[in-house]
Amino acid sequence: MLAGAPLGRASDASTGLARALADAPLIAAEDTRRLHRLAADLGVAVSGRVLSFFEGNEQARVPQLIAALRDGQDVLVVTDAGMPSVSDPGYRLVAAAIAAGLPVTALPGPSAVTTAVALSGLPVDRFCFEGFLPRKSGSRRRLLAELATERRTMVFFESPHRIGQSLVDLAAALGGERPAAVCRELTKTYEEVVRGSLAELAEWAAGEVRGEITLVVAGAPVGAAEPDPADLAELVGVREQAGQSRKEAIAEVAAAAGVAKRLVFDAVVAAKRDG
Repeated sequence: MLAGAPLGRASDASTGLARALADAPLIAAEDTRRLHRLAADLGVAVSGRVLSFFEGNEQARVPQLIAALRDGQDVLVVTDAGMPSVSDPGYRLVAAAIAAGLPVTALPGPSAVTTAVALSGLPVDRFCFEGFLPRKSGSRRRLLAELATERRTMVFFESPHRIGQSLVDLAAALGGERPAAVCRELTKTYEEVVRGSLAELAEWAAGEVRGEITLVVAGAPVGAAEPDPADLAELVGVREQAGQSRKEAIAEVAAAAGVAKRLVFDAVVAAKRDG
């Protein structure tokens, strides 16, 4: 069973989660210390066996947990916050259990994704979750170039140490005027939602930012203006610096921007001519 854990306040936990923590014969926890702290806050005594189940050992743990399921044991999967599998351990175990014909169920709980979308003030009728942005600048910029024409509201997770540069890259790829919201420490004591354009948020994030962050960015507007040739040339340059050939870079930038390759090629030539 996948169990949604509170994002912040233990009091947000469901009675179902408290009951499951008390009754589960085997708990796979992302952080065993936080699991026991949550149980204590809920006034629950954990009677079952607790195994660590985090990114570093997830793949190695899956066969052990599948074996337990085959033996008839119920396994409760609990991450530090939110729903397992959503940028947290869980997906590999779920896939393996389904492949083995074993039942999988969930105990619904909090989700930073839907909470942030609801608080952002941006359209919620259609949105997509992109997880964590790539750590390396070149990979991050290539991904953002592909998302420049995405119409749906986009949701990202990001580290407080990288949010500043990620916002700068977002502004460069999507346009500094694109509306967005930085949701920090959701449901916790120092919850903060900062709304503004990507350029404004990049300036805000130039200082020290702490806590767990969910970033919500508006999709490309319908009838958006044709991309600035200078921006197209810059995106080609970024890809070339990352090791792509110019031909490949032009093709990818054109596809991401939804324009003809000739337009991108002409932008690159003009940029070289203008220095």
